[in-house]
Amino acid sequence: MELVVFDLDGTLLDGTSQISPFTRETLRLLTGRGIAFTVATGRNRYSAQDIIHGHGFVLPHIYTNGVLVWDPRIESLSLANFLTVPEADHVVRAAAHADLTPFVHTVDDEYRHAIFHPPLRHRAEENLLAVFTSRTATPVHPLQQMPGNAQITNINMLGEPAAVEKVERDISNEAHLVAYSGPAIENRSLKWIDIHHSNASKGNAVTALREQLGITRTLCFGDGDNDLSMFAIADESYAPENAAADIRTAATAVIGHHDSDGVAKFLRERFDL
Repeated sequence: MELVVFDLDGTLLDGTSQISPFTRETLRLLTGRGIAFTVATGRNRYSAQDIIHGHGFVLPHIYTNGVLVWDPRIESLSLANFLTVPEADHVVRAAAHADLTPFVHTVDDEYRHAIFHPPLRHRAEENLLAVFTSRTATPVHPLQQMPGNAQITNINMLGEPAAVEKVERDISNEAHLVAYSGPAIENRSLKWIDIHHSNASKGNAVTALREQLGITRTLCFGDGDNDLSMFAIADESYAPENAAADIRTAATAVIGHHDSDGVAKFLRERFDL
């Protein structure tokens, strides 16, 4: 059994962060041919659901860069790599030292997502919070209300590049933390950072899915640093031409731009759809 794994933003999605009509039809053709596919994204389940719902993503989904694997067939987690409270405290302190507001993402025992944060410090953080709440209708609470037994999936923040880089330096000695950062989509002059447990990666999650589903080959598509771990274990890996140079170098081949249906056009040729 062959499995196709898609990153979303910058890869499968177009410039408006949606699945284009051409890609939508391509997914329908894959389903009709019995070709298995799923998603591996940095997004959480709630922010991705409205995008992928109804497009044939019936196999387990990989969310938050491999922190969670959600099986829609049984509506339950099949894999979870949470931060410990001490690890989260380290990140929160590092954010305070850099004058940034950390957004702490959690799930409860019913798999419901919530965000906790200290008082906001900057206008950009207010805008980011508005995106969180408008996109997902996720409950947002003051950090002091976070339960002591919270299941913390990841912590992210947004700010001036120098401040974000300070956070990266401050947590670099924490063995079980991994961080991804880059220019913010909302404002390219700012930088974002997302931090989670080092056991979580797209590569580890795809490996777990291979074992769970009896997969013999995987084809992975991605455009960012968080995709390199699944490129490393994939039989074939493909980067759209909009990906960074090191991602393109790591890929089996470079395909068309994400905003020109590059993935879908490749799949139609690859599988003769």
